Amino acid sequence: MSKGDDLAFLLIKAIRENGLQVEDGDILVVAQTLVSKAEGSTIRLSEVKPSPEALRLAEGLGRDAREVEVILSNSVQVLRAKGSLITRTRHGFVCAHSGVDSSNAPPGELLLLPRDPDRSARCLRKKLEEFTGKKLAVIISDTSGRAFRRGVVGYAIGISGIDPMLDYRGKKDLYGRTLKKTLVCIVDAVAAAANLVMGEADEGVPAVLVRGVKYERREKPITEILRPEAEDLFVP
Repeated sequence: MSKGDDLAFLLIKAIRENGLQVEDGDILVVAQTLVSKAEGSTIRLSEVKPSPEALRLAEGLGRDAREVEVILSNSVQVLRAKGSLITRTRHGFVCAHSGVDSSNAPPGELLLLPRDPDRSARCLRKKLEEFTGKKLAVIISDTSGRAFRRGVVGYAIGISGIDPMLDYRGKKDLYGRTLKKTLVCIVDAVAAAANLVMGEADEGVPAVLVRGVKYERREKPITEILRPEAEDLFVP
């Protein structure tokens, strides 16, 4: 995958080569690395000049100061700088290293998150629907750790054609009690399931076609799932 490649065409080609057909209501989960490479969201370390802040943090973290500079450049806030850099990205995501990664990138390069993942998902969905004549949803996924739990899981960073939340508020539980707060983040659930197929090493499965999930077809931004700080249970 290189900058400028027609990602929609390549995905349809791969689907057909695997003997699959796209159906109405399918969800295509696409790895962020694939989207970033197609959009040229990469940077060469040799082109990076670290700032004094990057040099200071890199010394304490034992990391390449150029990499730290890229992480800082793709964040709006550093939340923690111990062991790893936990940042808030310009997209609003709280994650390690602003989503900047050297995995699955050519030597000497870093992969960045897409500049506008929702736009990337929307453009991809529209092209896929033109190719197939079917109505579908697209989720761009990445992997992340979670507070107080080991291991990473897939999660959504860009969406199109799907309401990210299933709202159970007002419905009854098994004992007839009215649910007041229950929201299910369906796009993260689907991304996590797809990640089991994608893998994290050399499996080489950058996209997964998901079928049978019930969801509302709406165009909402990924920011719908981000919890405002005022609602955060862990902020004092």
